Amino acid sequence: MTRSWDWATGEGLLGLDDPGEWDAAFERGERSLGTAAIGLAFNCPLKDASPRLVRATQLPDTDQRGFAFTAVGTAARLNGALTPELYEVLRAAGPGRRSIAVNAVDDTLTFVPFRDLPPWLKGWAVYVTVRDKLEGWWLRGGGRTRRVACGRSCAVDDAALAEGESRMSWV
Repeated sequence: MTRSWDWATGEGLLGLDDPGEWDAAFERGERSLGTAAIGLAFNCPLKDASPRLVRATQLPDTDQRGFAFTAVGTAARLNGALTPELYEVLRAAGPGRRSIAVNAVDDTLTFVPFRDLPPWLKGWAVYVTVRDKLEGWWLRGGGRTRRVACGRSCAVDDAALAEGESRMSWV
């Protein structure tokens, strides 16, 4: 028995479990294909959902394209792997903080074993780890690094500042 999906509002599409129905809706130009892609990620094997997720990430509607990348992240979470085509989609979208795929990339880095990642994503994982560590150090520093007249940075002991002393360690 075929279910009736509400493609106009997207209601119930998270339960979509038939890739053929997604394909038919794509051909008709339905509106909520990104939402339905999340349903496919939840309810279908990765090999069946992957080609549809790739097509969904190329939708013209930015909101639905964002949902498609959410579906890619969901697939990574549920399967602990992605297909080579999905890795290429993530690479094309860019892994940076301003990318539409940022959450999908983060989910992939979290739930796919490092040894199974493609080389470009392993490099990104190392970069993100180092960046986050440096950001943490900088934020925890609380502004203790001060510029002095010579232009070098130095770490100033807060107690020394309070007492007016000049105890400094050069950084």
